[in-house]
Amino acid sequence: MNLEKLKEVESTFLMRYPLGFDDPGLVPIKKKHNVDKLISLAQTNLTQLNCHQPHFVAKTLVDIVCRSSMVSRFEKPPFRDFINSLDSYEKETLTFAVKQRLYGNRRKGFDLMVGLLTPYKLAKWSIVSAMPFYFSPRREAFVKPTTAKNIIEFLEVKDLVYSPTPSWTFYRGYRKLVMEIKKHVHRSLSPNSAALTGFLMISI
Repeated sequence: MNLEKLKEVESTFLMRYPLGFDDPGLVPIKKKHNVDKLISLAQTNLTQLNCHQPHFVAKTLVDIVCRSSMVSRFEKPPFRDFINSLDSYEKETLTFAVKQRLYGNRRKGFDLMVGLLTPYKLAKWSIVSAMPFYFSPRREAFVKPTTAKNIIEFLEVKDLVYSPTPSWTFYRGYRKLVMEIKKHVHRSLSPNSAALTGFLMISI
């Protein structure tokens, strides 16, 4: 990772927004993305106890994806229709994937989710990464394809190759990169991992 380029864009960003994401100049962007409300929704609804209620979990996933400003509007209706088409057994399988992703074997949960979405051509990075991000916004990463590719290229990360098909290998590497970036910039730039990558998207 090119730390010199990272520090340059950090300096430029903080000159424009001295308080980072607490700066008044960024209020319109924060309102647009409404991250805090979706974090509250995910953390309130996707408890271990609620993961015994497949229909409730499925509805929560629709609410998260369809209300997220970071998910393409073209991806939302097909995802909603996919969830609504699932029978009880399929919703149980989906809920098991969610429970694994949040509380158990995270890789297994990730792979199960991708496996469920792939036949419907819905295995998109934004859909796969939205739910875990809103549930744990400082630990998990939201993968926006264009943003991810630009960050990797700009920071000259040699050992991480973007994959348009969601894979645990890329996700793990990208998340590791985001956590490493976080260590080297002012904490006001990383109230959550999406804000951190958003700062880089704006800057580059």
